[in-house]
Amino acid sequence: MLATTAAPTLTVLRSASARFTELGNVDRSWNRYAEATAPAIDLSLAEHREATLTWLNSWACRIPRGPGFGDGVAAWWSTLDLPAAAGLLSLSDSEADAIGVAFDGLAEIRVGRRRVGPTAAAKLLYALRPHGIMPWDAAIAGWLHGARDGRAFAAHQKLGRDWARTLVEATGTAEEQLPQLIGRPSVSLAKLLDEYTYLIANNRMAPAG
Repeated sequence: MLATTAAPTLTVLRSASARFTELGNVDRSWNRYAEATAPAIDLSLAEHREATLTWLNSWACRIPRGPGFGDGVAAWWSTLDLPAAAGLLSLSDSEADAIGVAFDGLAEIRVGRRRVGPTAAAKLLYALRPHGIMPWDAAIAGWLHGARDGRAFAAHQKLGRDWARTLVEATGTAEEQLPQLIGRPSVSLAKLLDEYTYLIANNRMAPAG
């Protein structure tokens, strides 16, 4: 990890959430995606893969349409073995490493002349485990890890787990209840931590500590 940053406090995370929501209706496209793939994302279904591509592009991934994405993701999904990852706090090192392996396979899928790539791969893995996987973008990965491969993504999950542990210990509040204290009960702690890192990496906020 390149950057040295303390876990955000509840107050800092609440401030980050308020700033992030000022950027626009950030939950709208996610809610549409969740409705389209209810009750759970199943990437063996063509309609779920299409909804996934629409959602990723609404989050600025710019993946071209065509058979490459759907076929590649379907093949990746058929062999995927993600840990349950009910929350960041319960994530083990070996589970984080398994997420890193899944990340590498997804990021390398060819779509026309490009790959799915590390940002879209992170966001799709977050979609599959919104409570147990913390996404990133290029700026976050560069700031915290100096790399965008599976090993760095696994380290990102371990960092999220350590931050979650610090927050739970400091507040005496269960991980799943922290978003309610922050004022965003409809999203996970993993997402709130992602918003915090996004603001810092994009010079919209100073890091905690």
